[in-house]
Amino acid sequence: MKKKDLKIALVHDFLNQYGGAEKTLEVLCEMFPQAPIYTILYEKEKMRGKFENREIHASFFQKLPKFLRQHFKYFMFLLPTAPETFDLRDFDLVISSSGAWTKGIVTKLNTIHIAYIHSPMRFVWDWNEKYLEEERKKKLGFLIRPILSYFRVWDKLAADRPDYLIANSRYTQRRIEKYYRRESAVIYPPVYVQPATAVSSKLSVVGYFLIVSRLSAYKKIKTAIEVFNKLELPLFIVGEGKEKKYLKSIARGNIKFLGWQSEAELAKIYSRARAFIFPGVDDFGLAPAEAMLCGVPVIALRKGGLIEIVEEGKTGEFFEAGTPEVLANAIRKFVENEKKYDKEYIKQSARKFSKDRFKREINEFIGKVARN
Repeated sequence: MKKKDLKIALVHDFLNQYGGAEKTLEVLCEMFPQAPIYTILYEKEKMRGKFENREIHASFFQKLPKFLRQHFKYFMFLLPTAPETFDLRDFDLVISSSGAWTKGIVTKLNTIHIAYIHSPMRFVWDWNEKYLEEERKKKLGFLIRPILSYFRVWDKLAADRPDYLIANSRYTQRRIEKYYRRESAVIYPPVYVQPATAVSSKLSVVGYFLIVSRLSAYKKIKTAIEVFNKLELPLFIVGEGKEKKYLKSIARGNIKFLGWQSEAELAKIYSRARAFIFPGVDDFGLAPAEAMLCGVPVIALRKGGLIEIVEEGKTGEFFEAGTPEVLANAIRKFVENEKKYDKEYIKQSARKFSKDRFKREINEFIGKVARN
């Protein structure tokens, strides 16, 4: 069957927050405008208009009352079942966009299933002990270890179901090989921002340091706040998340929380930043790459996918350990060397992760497997 004749569906873990994985899904939607989206949970108001014109099929989690949907982690034991209930019998090709669950969909024998893996399930592999430590403090925390063991077994079995795996970085590829014992291709996600010259910003200041991130514990935003509290340099933080209230409580006046920002506004915020701060470990690092596309150097922990994005001394600086002292030294080093950074070189370096490149490589991959 020729690629143009394939009936295609897209599957995504959750549509209840907007981040790097959802940006990748958006580009897949551009590539396959007729493809319906299957997802575990769709919260229209939280997506702020994203995907609203698409045909979306949600799992049985969508039928829960709103209060329970907002606390669906108490029903996590049902999550492995949710993607298995999707009826995908009519499709020739299914592309799952998965950071956890949707690679576990069940397809017909003749259906091609390509799983684009944003990350193996973090909280049962890399973050297992840390997650255990946090959850044990809560009621019924003693149950968390057997639950995580169950998820780990399911995750390994689910990773065997796709016909082909695509990793979003070489770092993710190594994790797939380690945890799933499977080979995968590498196709970097699409990096794009709206041209900053086309918008006007609410911000009148320039020269701040910047973080754009979900405000979750594993992103290590707390470390950056501790550093900027002491250095008294301006830091702007864009993003939402369950850590926001706590992080605001420990931040001093030089640190401003901007919350969610539109893509138009974010482009201007990027372009006026002095440097982008990335204190955590990520499988790729879409926000740092977006900052680079605006000519902004990145100060990042030398781990994860950032090693594949940042060129030390030319597009950013690395620090070796995720402690406030080491990050502070990296910021001081950046300030000393700031004038040597070439914005045009940084922009050019980020263009290798373009949207057009992503579309071309995905199409080439589909063309290859569809002929097999």
